[in-house]
Amino acid sequence: MGRAGEGLHLPALSRVRAAIPDLLAPGRVVVHDPFRPPPDVAGVVAVGTLEEAAGHTPPHRTVVHLCTPPHIRSGVLERLAELGYRKIIIEKPLALDLMGLAAIARTRRRWGLDITVATHWLHSSLTRRLRAAVDSGEFGRLRGIRVVQNKPRFTRSAAVPGHPTAFDVEMPHALAVVLTLAGGARIAGASWTDMVTDQLRLPRLGRARLRLDHHSGVHTEIDSDLTSPVRERRITLDFEGATLIGHYPCSDADHTAQLRVVIEGRDQICSVFADDALSAFVRSAYTRYARFPSVPGTLPVQIDAVRLLNEAKDLCAAHEPDTAQHKEVRRVHGVR
Repeated sequence: MGRAGEGLHLPALSRVRAAIPDLLAPGRVVVHDPFRPPPDVAGVVAVGTLEEAAGHTPPHRTVVHLCTPPHIRSGVLERLAELGYRKIIIEKPLALDLMGLAAIARTRRRWGLDITVATHWLHSSLTRRLRAAVDSGEFGRLRGIRVVQNKPRFTRSAAVPGHPTAFDVEMPHALAVVLTLAGGARIAGASWTDMVTDQLRLPRLGRARLRLDHHSGVHTEIDSDLTSPVRERRITLDFEGATLIGHYPCSDADHTAQLRVVIEGRDQICSVFADDALSAFVRSAYTRYARFPSVPGTLPVQIDAVRLLNEAKDLCAAHEPDTAQHKEVRRVHGVR
């Protein structure tokens, strides 16, 4: 369970069940938490082991939402596969490093797992509009992308050590989107800072920055600040003939996005629209599992995202000074 399972996945499942009753089987959701007794939540039945869970619903017809911290994920995935589960939705990030990714890949190949990663920004209404603008060429060639992900995360970072760096928290969402919009990329620069208050210092969990050079010629900058006093999820696409500025919903409290089209310095279009990306993701995943099992998901993009984030973290660690503030590391490709 955890926050992702209880606060995000279960409500999304309820919304999808209400909207499309025949997509999900009737009955309560079976929940197993290896760390603590699950809270008393309506519509779920808690079990003490994965073996007990397998006795409630047939594994071959069951979708598993794997919301454990990424550093223990591969072991749980192996146990699920041994019990007969094949359809697995995994919370982002898919893995923290290449070793974790390789372990998941081995289990996936050995058992024939169909894995879907919950980077639901790919299913956002805002992302669909941005993708349509890129594909149509209406505003000319895409030249650059800038993403800002600001959120204060002091309490959760101190209480739940599930993410070792700021690259692992919000950035997987943005990275999946920019790779989808602009294609494959290589690292042009990366940096991180510590999270510092008057009571604690959490190494590498403050602010993460990433610069990418896409093979298509597009340049991307992603800035994820977990020490910001405000919340913001903003994406800016710079085209030859216009600038598109989008705002993703900042929390599960309000599923509304906004998009502005700026041409020659003036707002031409301003749209405000519903954008429940997680429900859209769950609906898409279950529809594919139930009706189109041979259709591939977005796993290749997720694998590429893990590779790039791992390279960014290695780059930062290799040049990490002893001071609290870490300067950006720049890479000239072909030269070390």
